[in-house]
Amino acid sequence: MDEQQPNSVWTSNSFWKRSAGWVTGFAVVLLMFLTFDTMTQITMGTDQDLKDGITKRVPAATVINYQIGYKMDYSRGHEMPVIGKPELFFGKTWSVKEANQLLNLGKLTEQSKDCMNCHTLLGNGAYYAPDLTKAWLDPMWKKGGVMQLMTHTKTKEEAMAAFLQYPVKYAIHVRKMPNLKITAKEAQGLVALLKQMSSIDTNGFPRGFSRNVQDFKQGVSNAH
Repeated sequence: MDEQQPNSVWTSNSFWKRSAGWVTGFAVVLLMFLTFDTMTQITMGTDQDLKDGITKRVPAATVINYQIGYKMDYSRGHEMPVIGKPELFFGKTWSVKEANQLLNLGKLTEQSKDCMNCHTLLGNGAYYAPDLTKAWLDPMWKKGGVMQLMTHTKTKEEAMAAFLQYPVKYAIHVRKMPNLKITAKEAQGLVALLKQMSSIDTNGFPRGFSRNVQDFKQGVSNAH
């Protein structure tokens, strides 16, 4: 009588059931770890963090009260924002409550005006119009730059607000932004959103943003 050949482990149902259980359990634990780690990374910092010089990946709304520059971090292999000295925003220093209200207004305005139908914000949206993730850092808005000259304004935020209210009047691209009937207060909120968004550590996104190295070097030196 022939001896019965032992079954291979690779054809054993119990082996695959146990393996599936271990793999599923490991995946669940890993997913939980990554979820908690992500929540820690994306949780907005506080005003006290900014005052203490503590860098958070997503700074508090009151970051609008500070200079924001851009620098290359060679250890990470990409550029990252740098928060510098205090500065006025639309002529004043905003309290925690005021800054949060202004930022919320900016977010609501961005949503109601469907900005992402044309623009990209933090990787979401369209590519018909310029990516706005780091728009605050764009050299075109700098002091004495083309947009301040066109809008007859004295600060970056005033130039951006003027453009948002009258985009057709100050159009500089072939693809012109339509007049969305943005109010002066909504424009302030949108600019606050753009400034706070530029301070977020996005791991170098969008790639290749710092085209004009000298302009960004100047921005970094101003931020220190």
